[in-house]
Amino acid sequence: MRTIRMLCLAAGLVAGVLGGIGNRLTSRKAAAPPVPTVQLVASAPTAIALGADRNGHFLADALVDGRSLRMMVDTGATTCSFAEEDAARLGIVVGPRDFTRPVMTANGTIRVAPVRIGTIRIGPVTVRDVEAVIVPSGRLGTNLLGMSFLKRVRDFSIAGGTMTLRG
Repeated sequence: MRTIRMLCLAAGLVAGVLGGIGNRLTSRKAAAPPVPTVQLVASAPTAIALGADRNGHFLADALVDGRSLRMMVDTGATTCSFAEEDAARLGIVVGPRDFTRPVMTANGTIRVAPVRIGTIRIGPVTVRDVEAVIVPSGRLGTNLLGMSFLKRVRDFSIAGGTMTLRG
């Protein structure tokens, strides 16, 4: 009987130690966020694959009329949206009277300035004459690559944490 108790005690100690090691390994693994990736798709020279970031968002370095700008792909956004301060860096300057279009956002209705962008390029995928809006300063945290761009690419798909855009 004493031997059985000793074996149970030893088994409990081993399980506790191994469980603690497993928890530490799991915590370390979870703490290292996956880095979003961007790759050209070798089998399709006019395609690009975007890897999801740790929050599941797809980020891309876009060329907007030849200037680099970080954007988040947003299939829920009707148009591409640019923060006023980023638009100014792109050479798109709007004034208070340009904010004429009311739009519904998650935070309520705001007025935006409608514009047209000559070209937006993500890797080898280029779309010309893209409808977009400028959002007043301080109201947009991330520039959005919306459906006014996505509906004009040949195809886009999401599978296994990767979004593929085909031009």
